[in-house]
Amino acid sequence: MPEKMPEELLAEASSWWTTGIIDIHPGSIALRGYAIQDLIGRIGFAQMIWLMLRGDLPGEGQARLLEAALVASVDHGPHAPSIAIARMAASTGIGLNNAMASAVNVLGDVHGGAGQQCMELYEAIAADPGYRTAPDGAVDGALAAFTAAHGKIVPGFGHRFHAIDPRCAPLLALIEDARRAGLVTGQYAIIGRAVEDGIRRRTGKAIPMNIDGITAAIFCELGFPAPLGRGLFILSRSVGILAHAWEEMSRGTRMKGPMPKTIPYTYNGPGLRKPDTDRSE
Repeated sequence: MPEKMPEELLAEASSWWTTGIIDIHPGSIALRGYAIQDLIGRIGFAQMIWLMLRGDLPGEGQARLLEAALVASVDHGPHAPSIAIARMAASTGIGLNNAMASAVNVLGDVHGGAGQQCMELYEAIAADPGYRTAPDGAVDGALAAFTAAHGKIVPGFGHRFHAIDPRCAPLLALIEDARRAGLVTGQYAIIGRAVEDGIRRRTGKAIPMNIDGITAAIFCELGFPAPLGRGLFILSRSVGILAHAWEEMSRGTRMKGPMPKTIPYTYNGPGLRKPDTDRSE
């Protein structure tokens, strides 16, 4: 193989990382083609998130709907595993970034992934040609397929603490406002309600939409692909994680475990015994 010329090596090195997100040179920073000095003080953080992920600036109404979803998911108390982990980690004396990373690392399929999974369910229903003519059948079929593949829990519906999630009604109202303004179609809010009805048909129980179900509807309405639903949730929950980690650090607590030391754990292993050192082989 002939050796590459220096200019070829330079071109190869320059193209190793290719991005359409940022163009940076001495004295110049452009994000998706917008100079940073033209963005500072003129757009909000939700608009910046949209710009970075989608390549252009959202309309005011789109940004307002995205921001509402992000605000709604910021925190759900120290009993949430990610928040509890952030607080315990902070009490061990590590840095704020380490405490936040520890918490973010547990936001997976079970804790943190419901929004993405719900978006996938909504998208499957919306893509079914039968949904237009027989919506109940399409919803029932999608629920049957989903539960066969993933188990009986339908992500985005039901809550351990809330019979009715207080975050859903205001977000549904904002979707409706956006629909009336022609910013979204509103079809995913309708699908979310249809899934509620489908779950009732399957189980005989009313299992209302939760925060993951309503934010999934918003993210779908705004055109985000399902994997970004999880990323957007993590961005939102990171604010709560930061606040809790900082509160714990500010209190100067040390080595805080999951329970007070006065509350014992349950041991279910064998009773105390001695090793049989005299046993012959």
